[in-house]
Amino acid sequence: MAKALIIVPTYNEAENVRGIAERLLEALPVADVLFVDDNSPDGTGAILDEMAAQNSRIHVMHRAGKLGLGTAYIEGFGWGLARDYGYLFEMDADGSHDPKYLPQMLALAEDGADAVVGSRNIPGGGTVNWGIGRKLLSKGGSFYARTILGIEVRDVTAGFVCWSRRVLEALELSTINSNGYSFQIEMKYRALQKGFRIVETPIIFVDRRVGQSKMSRAIVAEALLKVWGLRFRR
Repeated sequence: MAKALIIVPTYNEAENVRGIAERLLEALPVADVLFVDDNSPDGTGAILDEMAAQNSRIHVMHRAGKLGLGTAYIEGFGWGLARDYGYLFEMDADGSHDPKYLPQMLALAEDGADAVVGSRNIPGGGTVNWGIGRKLLSKGGSFYARTILGIEVRDVTAGFVCWSRRVLEALELSTINSNGYSFQIEMKYRALQKGFRIVETPIIFVDRRVGQSKMSRAIVAEALLKVWGLRFRR
């Protein structure tokens, strides 16, 4: 059994999945990869099944439709926890999260961090191919959430994260119903509320070159509202 599981949600990523799987497996030999596909119309699921049949380190979960990023990760976490992985990663399928950072993130987790965030907002981190509007939205969103929730994680909306098993087992994952940015915020906030230690390590985030972004106004609006719900539920 590999010690780590990299969970990669997919929806219409047929052009990306072969390349990203190869890079992930090479970058972190102690990890398996679980793709969670939301019945992609472009045939991503069939490609993933073919890949899994050829490599025992690749696994595929098929879902009935486009059910959202947050639920994809929740189901992926459940799958991994049931199979005794010690560390579970969140990663995008579009190549924005460079697999070269995986060994450093795992090393920090093994050194005692409860969760490790690949951060764009600390020294050494940043973005490539983003316009000024996207940068303002990302940094402004993190600042907004950090201010309202009173937390110090600089990149609270980051989607490149290594979770230790002990955190996920403590978070009551079945009660998390956020998606998109708000899912990322809620996971980190809940972990901090439980007393877990989150460490950030710098990454350079490169905007996708192939396919369409899944970002929408609805995802942003959900995050803006969810932050207040988290604060008052506290």
